[in-house]
Amino acid sequence: MKSDIEIAQESQIIPIKNIAAKLGIEEDELELYGRYKAKLSNECLDRIKNNKSGKLILVTAINPTPAGEGKTTISVGLSQAFAKIGEKAVLALREPSLGPCFGVKGGAAGGGYSQVIPMEDINLHFTGDFHAITAANNLCAALLDNHIQQGNVLRIDSRQIVWKRCMDMNDRALRNIVVGLGDKNDGFVREDHFVITVASEIMAILCLAEDMKDLKEKLSKVIVAYDLDGKAVTAKDIGAVGPMAALLKDALKPNMVQTLEHTPVIIHGGPFANIAHGCNSVIATRTALKLGDYCITEAGFGADLGAEKFLDIKCRKTGLKPDAVVIVSTIRALKYNAGIPVAELKSENVEALKTGSANLKRHVKNMQQYGVNVAVTINRFADDTPAEIDALKAICEELGVPFAVSEVFAKGGEGGVELAKIVKELCDKPSELKFLYDDKLSIKEKINTIAAKIYGAANVEYAKAAEKEIKRLEELGFNELPVCMAKTQYSLSDDPKALGAPEGFTLHIREIYVSAGAGFVVAISGSILSMPGLPKSPAAYNIDVDDSGRITGLF
Repeated sequence: MKSDIEIAQESQIIPIKNIAAKLGIEEDELELYGRYKAKLSNECLDRIKNNKSGKLILVTAINPTPAGEGKTTISVGLSQAFAKIGEKAVLALREPSLGPCFGVKGGAAGGGYSQVIPMEDINLHFTGDFHAITAANNLCAALLDNHIQQGNVLRIDSRQIVWKRCMDMNDRALRNIVVGLGDKNDGFVREDHFVITVASEIMAILCLAEDMKDLKEKLSKVIVAYDLDGKAVTAKDIGAVGPMAALLKDALKPNMVQTLEHTPVIIHGGPFANIAHGCNSVIATRTALKLGDYCITEAGFGADLGAEKFLDIKCRKTGLKPDAVVIVSTIRALKYNAGIPVAELKSENVEALKTGSANLKRHVKNMQQYGVNVAVTINRFADDTPAEIDALKAICEELGVPFAVSEVFAKGGEGGVELAKIVKELCDKPSELKFLYDDKLSIKEKINTIAAKIYGAANVEYAKAAEKEIKRLEELGFNELPVCMAKTQYSLSDDPKALGAPEGFTLHIREIYVSAGAGFVVAISGSILSMPGLPKSPAAYNIDVDDSGRITGLF
């Protein structure tokens, strides 16, 4: 079979104005970035605000193998399948980060015949949103250091600077650095840090903002440091809000592209789910709901990460509620969760699948705790056997959830028609979203609830530094914020090697901090990092561009 990039490059792509026209969007309501991608103007967003909202479909997954399980591919294929059954669906996705594109995954625009295009643009610089976020983040850092250099009127304690610089690339050498070396005109010497752009609070804020006014209000609350009396110093205090908003003016507008089958896609924002809240922008989701009868969106990694944050953070803050939740699985991931080595995952092993299905069962029950309608689908691979598929179907019947085989990778929308019909029926069933925890609980109580009810932990152990920070944050009045857990994506626990559905373990919280602008408290568990590193053989080695400008090796 052809590679993803070969399929994408050989596909027929039509002008984005024609895609927009299907949704009633005029050409003068688009801000074109070439012929095949565009931002939706503020005038367009204002005009559609009073449109009736469609049904919201959330796509999530079980804990993946290191290769990922095709959640984006299923999302794309499902949107194409809805078109096949005569329904108007708009897909709302996150933008890929350059870190994984050049690191492990090599791209995040779907796969096979269920891709968003132009995939090279989407996977690389796209419309520059991530660069704008990076610039805004680092402008705030520069203004902070400059304030200290120019007299430090706010009496900022240089030992308590919490704002970090960022870049959208995996670069472990920047995790812990020293700045200010040189003479006194080069600033004060201090330890500093970098996070990847998708873990920046600016990314979280852009994705949770309703409009420019709300964006600026959130930016004003960002805590950058503490003064010598322990009082929080904000981005507003150092004069960073206006200039950051100016850099983010265009990035706040959602981007429109298309699938291989020319169904509309809105791609906007891209926080990671293992170190951030893992959902695309509120603006993109609301826009898709106003433009289509169905909005299909996805939340990063497994349901223990992206879906939990979608429901407990994004839905809590916005009033959004999914009408259906689709949990994506693969036969190979279930066998992997039974401890089968990666090299043996292509061989039939029904017993291993049944053992590994404990992971799927946990995710289904976790989602059902929220009162939402749940379906399961598998992203079918060529080496999946009928016996394995039958075994998985039987497991879903035991769970009482509808099940469909998805072949959207190989067949595009046609391979997702069965799933589309099931999901459409689910959307018509009543549901009532119930959050996992109450706002009034303490920070520890919220963490403990997530650890017990989602991960299966018996208890939570807090490092001394985390205990100290929790106390400070509650004294500052942040105890009623929701919690954003930073945890490995490979396990329900904080140990990536603990596969299946571990129980009775201890979850370790090593660090706590507040993203006051985004409106949540971050709890870092295990060895999870906010600045990833490149693997021994990064995907970057395979990526090139020929003399005609054609990109190769991006998949």
